[in-house]
Amino acid sequence: MKTVSVFTVTALTQQIKDTLELSFPNLWVEGEISNIKTPSSGHFYFTLKDKNSQIRAVMFRNRNQSLKYTPENGMKVICKCRINVYEPRGEYQLLIESMTPRGIGDLQFAFEQLKKKLQKEGLFDSEKKQEIPFLPQKIAVITSPTGAAVKDIINIITRRFPKMEIIIIPVKVQGKEASLEIEDALTTANLHLKADVIILGRGGGSIEDLWPFNEERVARAIFNSKIPVISAVGHETDFTIADFVADLRAPTPSAAAELVVGEKEKLEKQITQQVSQLRSLLLKILEKNSMQLKYCQSFLSNRIKKLSDLKLKIDELNIRLTYSVNSKLSLKRAEVNSAERIVLSSPPSDIIRNKRQRLTHLTNNISRHFSALINNKGASLQTCTARLNSLSPLHTLERGFSITRLLPSLKIIKDSSILKKGDRINIRFAKGSAECKII
Repeated sequence: MKTVSVFTVTALTQQIKDTLELSFPNLWVEGEISNIKTPSSGHFYFTLKDKNSQIRAVMFRNRNQSLKYTPENGMKVICKCRINVYEPRGEYQLLIESMTPRGIGDLQFAFEQLKKKLQKEGLFDSEKKQEIPFLPQKIAVITSPTGAAVKDIINIITRRFPKMEIIIIPVKVQGKEASLEIEDALTTANLHLKADVIILGRGGGSIEDLWPFNEERVARAIFNSKIPVISAVGHETDFTIADFVADLRAPTPSAAAELVVGEKEKLEKQITQQVSQLRSLLLKILEKNSMQLKYCQSFLSNRIKKLSDLKLKIDELNIRLTYSVNSKLSLKRAEVNSAERIVLSSPPSDIIRNKRQRLTHLTNNISRHFSALINNKGASLQTCTARLNSLSPLHTLERGFSITRLLPSLKIIKDSSILKKGDRINIRFAKGSAECKII
């Protein structure tokens, strides 16, 4: 009888684990991320799938911290990984060591991802950008203290406007610590320097060299700056997140220096021309105002003469008005004297008695008139009442007639032929009514 080998579950799982892990020690797998989860541990747990199959995958925190972007569901990636068998559940999974978006570099993908996020939040909106001062008195420059960019900026500003105050805030402009130093420099400039504008810049380089200017912390520090910020990073063809957030983007550090400070000689020449134009304009205004003044003086002289004529006319009218008032006062005074003589010649008691007799006479006449009127109206009312009663249905009932109605409709019966046996009727008399039944 042949001996059969019997494995325990643990032994079989261990053999599968050894076989798989030794057979696939290092491999590249392409697929689509699905159902990604990030617990408090910081590890990435997700499923890597294509149209036919899927496999579990995990990327531990010490590995995923190097990613410049955030993996999302639906993202197609190429992963460097190895196979691992998780013995407690008898499942195999991929341990991801590095991950790159398919068809695009991870830095470029991270750039597009952050750009989309910040644009959605409004950090690129033109209405939120500050105006660059025309001629600043103090300029803060955040850049490397040893690079060519700082030398170009200083040389151009000094040449265009000598003795312009420039404050250099030295920072690293590439490497892991650069973004933190740039963020601190922007914060320091806002808290402790009374600068009118900030130039943030460095020379050209690869996307890796310029990456600190694509960090989210630098973008938010630029956006939160109360001092206008000019971004001057790389060459004219280089674009960073800092360029989109800044209040003004300069193609190069040298161009930033030219944009922020005008040439002193040109400015002085412009001022001289403007002063000359202003003087000429003021002379024209004075000449025009002088002519208007002469016209006003002539106009005022004519008005003064007219005022004098009006004053003479007013005096004349005043004299005539005084004479007219005095004449009327004399006439009214005479009327008052005449009335006074009449009152004095006849005692007030006689006048009152005469007026009272007159009032009594008028009262009696009115009473007689109203009594006659009331009597006439009363007779008319009685006549109308008698005529109305003669036409009233109730008066007809008092002569022995009655009104018969069919119940319950209360329809008036004018023809007995419409009645049938068993109908109920109501008969109305002059006094009272009776309910009857047709038999």
